[in-house]
Amino acid sequence: MPKPNDQIAQASKPRPRARARKDTAALPEQFTPQLATLVDRAPEGAWQYEVKYDGYRMLARIRDGEVRLFTRNGHDWTERLPRQTKALQALKLKDSWLDGEVVSLNGDGLPDFQALQNAFDIGRSLDIVYYLFDAPFLNGQDQRQAPVEKRRAALKAALGANKSKLLRFSEAFTAHHRDIIESAFDLALEGVIGKRLGSPYVSSRSADWVKLKCRLRQEFVIVGYTRPKGSRSGFGALLLAVNDDSGLVYAGRVGTGFDQAALTSIYAQLTPLERKASPLGKPLTSAQTHGVHWVEPTLVGEVQFAEWTREGVIRQAAFVALRTDKPAAQIIHEQPRTAKSMKAAKQPDTDVKITHPDRVIDPQSGTQKQQLAQFYDSISQSILPFLVHRPVALLRAPEGIEGEQFFQKHSERLAIPNIKQLDPALDPGHARLMEIDSPRALIGAVQMGTVELHTWGATTDKIETPDLFVLDLDPDPALPWAAMVEAAQLTLSVLDELGLQTFVKTSGGKGLHLVVPLARRDNWDTVKAFAKAVSQFMAERLPERFTATSGPKNRVGKIFIDYLRNARGASTVAAYSVRARPGLPVSVPVSREELEGLSGAQQWTVANLQERLNGLKADPWAGYANRQKISQKMWDKLGAQPPE
Repeated sequence: MPKPNDQIAQASKPRPRARARKDTAALPEQFTPQLATLVDRAPEGAWQYEVKYDGYRMLARIRDGEVRLFTRNGHDWTERLPRQTKALQALKLKDSWLDGEVVSLNGDGLPDFQALQNAFDIGRSLDIVYYLFDAPFLNGQDQRQAPVEKRRAALKAALGANKSKLLRFSEAFTAHHRDIIESAFDLALEGVIGKRLGSPYVSSRSADWVKLKCRLRQEFVIVGYTRPKGSRSGFGALLLAVNDDSGLVYAGRVGTGFDQAALTSIYAQLTPLERKASPLGKPLTSAQTHGVHWVEPTLVGEVQFAEWTREGVIRQAAFVALRTDKPAAQIIHEQPRTAKSMKAAKQPDTDVKITHPDRVIDPQSGTQKQQLAQFYDSISQSILPFLVHRPVALLRAPEGIEGEQFFQKHSERLAIPNIKQLDPALDPGHARLMEIDSPRALIGAVQMGTVELHTWGATTDKIETPDLFVLDLDPDPALPWAAMVEAAQLTLSVLDELGLQTFVKTSGGKGLHLVVPLARRDNWDTVKAFAKAVSQFMAERLPERFTATSGPKNRVGKIFIDYLRNARGASTVAAYSVRARPGLPVSVPVSREELEGLSGAQQWTVANLQERLNGLKADPWAGYANRQKISQKMWDKLGAQPPE
């Protein structure tokens, strides 16, 4: 394999797209790592490549001299890696977040994932090496906007005094990417990671980091097993699945790659998980299910294989190991993007200057103001259809979500770049209402500290006749999420019975929003009264589950069906709006079929929404149209009457 060299060829080095920070910054309590995008071949442009280590992603937080180690999902593994923790303490670094991978090396000096698992199982951290490859925060400096090559150079310098064999810097290679990949294949490495020169560090999956695999290999959810044959003990094969929009989908089975210890250990974990029915969304044939023992879909296994068939089943599979660092709900069919699509991340409209770009909006994720602007710019095509032609209210948090927050419904004296000011007649006696009708206006709102975007239930051309109503299912925080899903299904059943097509979105907060599009015929009072009638109907029929009265005291152990946001001047958070909550969750439209598979109202955030958008096979709100009318028959079914 080409020898690593830390000198990047200056002739091919592009001009950095982001400047480095020189001032100190508060260290986030928690941190989300940057993730690489799977591609089919090396993209064009100036990139550097590193080994794709076959191990566990690990983040090191150094604060006030204390070192803590976290997995990519935020689990604290400090106690499991005492020697690596001690080696990091010996560096005497100031406040830092370091990014890397812990691996075990075989006799040839190559990563061995099974050996890594064995080392953790017996508590032998002496066999584990921590390869460090990035430093988003280093010695009190926030380096996230610095080019990747500068961050890595600073990290290597900081590791210069390291005397431990358990800490190593992940070197880059200078040979042509084809030579690197071919050598990686020959050495049976998992693959390589490419990083675009000049790119910043972002806490999400990014097109600036790519992964090329030498072999097809990914994680699968284990949904069942077959009995062993002959002299084999434990089980014969594992049945595998991946998640998609319809739930768990069968992906084949794996019956090789197990030694006796693995057969025994995995079987012991499968037995208590047995269930009678298949957890798959679609039934298999009788031949596929013959002799199968179904299990709860909680275990995740990594498998290498030759190819995917047209039917979505893997061929020539061999088991690698169980994975405890990745939850089953996140396992999908990994499909590589084409190299042509791997363009540099789009920057927000240059007409809008983002002041204080490195201000941290959310300490939990470490998201900065510039990154929030980039996020909204990247999803502008998804969110703008829900913003245009509607008055918008802004929830602003100029100093970040832990600072003061306030709503702004009118333009007043504050000049928001590129925002549209509406006709004064729409809201007499007040300053003008506002509308966001372009990506530039969207970024302008972020520039002024906006995090959330809330819209009216009517369009500006017919402001007195709403074109939708919303039922906000707001739960007692003590209720489990399953109760929320059940409540949504019950309410949807009633709306179905009324003949109203309803669309669902996560609130990004605690509950779900049920959105009913309407023909623009009835006035505000009528629409609000109808929404109230639905709420009261549910509360009267199921008083142990629902309440139609606001206030925490009235919803203890219940779900408040909030109809109040359907009044004139009231607003609801827009679809695809970020919420000003830790982690920056997003309000996301979902299909009715996805409802049971949701894990919570904050399932999607600024860090993972793009993955959902890229993976959507169909519009979850397909068929949405403002054409439904509230009829007298509907009022009668609810036992209510429209207002005079």
